[in-house]
Amino acid sequence: MLLSALAVENTKPRSKPYLLRDGNGLHLLVTKTGTKLWRLRYRFGGKQNMLGLGAYPDVSLAMARGKRDEARKLLASGIDPSRQRKLDKIAAVDASNNTFRLIAEEHLANLQQSGTAPSTMAKNRWMLLDLARPLATIPITEITPAEILALLKKIEKSGRRETARKLRGEIGSVFRLAIVTLRAANDPTYPLRRALLKPIVTPRPAIIDERELGALMVAIDDYDGWPTLKAALQFLALTMVRPGEVRYMRRSEVIWPKDMWRIPAERMKMRRPHDVPLSRQALAALREVWDLGEGDGLVFPSIRSAIRPLSENAFNAALRRMGYSKQEVCAHGFRASASTILNERGYNSDVIETALAHQDENQTRRAYNRARYWPERTKLLQDWADLLDQFRGLSASRTAA
Repeated sequence: MLLSALAVENTKPRSKPYLLRDGNGLHLLVTKTGTKLWRLRYRFGGKQNMLGLGAYPDVSLAMARGKRDEARKLLASGIDPSRQRKLDKIAAVDASNNTFRLIAEEHLANLQQSGTAPSTMAKNRWMLLDLARPLATIPITEITPAEILALLKKIEKSGRRETARKLRGEIGSVFRLAIVTLRAANDPTYPLRRALLKPIVTPRPAIIDERELGALMVAIDDYDGWPTLKAALQFLALTMVRPGEVRYMRRSEVIWPKDMWRIPAERMKMRRPHDVPLSRQALAALREVWDLGEGDGLVFPSIRSAIRPLSENAFNAALRRMGYSKQEVCAHGFRASASTILNERGYNSDVIETALAHQDENQTRRAYNRARYWPERTKLLQDWADLLDQFRGLSASRTAA
């Protein structure tokens, strides 16, 4: 006879434990203290087995029957319910240990070992350990696309659209590591590829008028601040490189006999070494500060410490002190100035792109261009340095007039 919910509730303890059977192996064990335990008897592999299903009233009669039916489905599939429970517990422990933060830290360690630039490492740590903090303690297998989307949309609504898109990519990298190490089966960021708004692209401000650029160069020449910063700004304008590449430049990277600067791959955005031919003017800017350093130290150290580079904001702060607003020019804008003016003057665009260290999608052509264009790049950068001198003259003639 099947049990009823009322009968289970009204069952009282006796002097000895006893059983109330419900059918298909399910029964209720009532102990001498009055504890009521659901258990399931079953046979597997020719042996009698017992599986605990929980205690009443935490597990009701209906819930116990449901657990019994699930166990019987496993038996029908040739699976021992007791062994499956042990495996499920192991999986639950593994899942609790394989949290998003744990795998994110593994991903960051891999990036560190592969030589990722310090600035990139700092950004990735900020995104994965700070911005993605709401996901930190969740097992990697339990994170849903909806949870990630809610996190990204919150960032997007604050106006940081590009940050939201980059964070989605970084979270995806963590999931791909989990997949290849057999700790996750899918990447929940994949369905979110078109779920975010496109960033509002704001071009970096740059001066492309030749006279105005000449006036800026005169202002840099007349700058009476820290001499290393003045030389670094001149060198930045002359070499068409990124500000970070100048800030971290080391003395051992300058090959004086070849008038060349070799930037190592770990400091380049595209993660490949980049050789920069140095014009007469660029070499002169280096000589202005060369005796201030020694050994393999920084060429353009901070005012506060010889072992620390100029700060990220040092260039722009100097430009502001010269009277240029952030809407007029920024340190990164020197590259745009050079690219625009040189293209307008008819220089080979492939040579310009190679000088800017922009990535060529074609690997064979990329390797070819790097070797093929060295003489052209040498001439280009010397011409650019000479043009900047001409622009200084144009600015001076306007001032005199």
